[in-house]
Amino acid sequence: MLMRTDPFRELDRLAQQLMGPGTWSKPSAMPMDAYREGDEYVVAFDLPGVTAEAIDIDVERNMLTVKAERRPVAKTDDVQMELSERPLGVFSRQIVLADTLDTEHIKADYDAGVLTLRIPIAERAKPRKISIGVGSGHKEIAG
Repeated sequence: MLMRTDPFRELDRLAQQLMGPGTWSKPSAMPMDAYREGDEYVVAFDLPGVTAEAIDIDVERNMLTVKAERRPVAKTDDVQMELSERPLGVFSRQIVLADTLDTEHIKADYDAGVLTLRIPIAERAKPRKISIGVGSGHKEIAG
């Protein structure tokens, strides 16, 4: 059996504990992937343990903002926490979208802890052919 070790994992965990959970005024970052698929851009955010109701997506001009909050699981008096590594609090990410994207038709799906946004490329930004008109009469300008 192979075991992969990460020497910085413990440092990341300690830093998260020292900084505390993210708040609405100072949220923590959330991991994401962004790629182009055909005629749309796809942005995927990892938000495990967050309910769909706790996710807020806003677009203002060409600034996309995604905020989410992961709350602690309700505990009873007889529960004693032994290990807590999953970060809690508020997470946020802002992305500047190009003018070539159609922000009016963004689609959002949330499945298995992954929020996926699909942003279509605007029609005006898609490549197109320009036809050339051929005229029968050419005029020559003499100077």
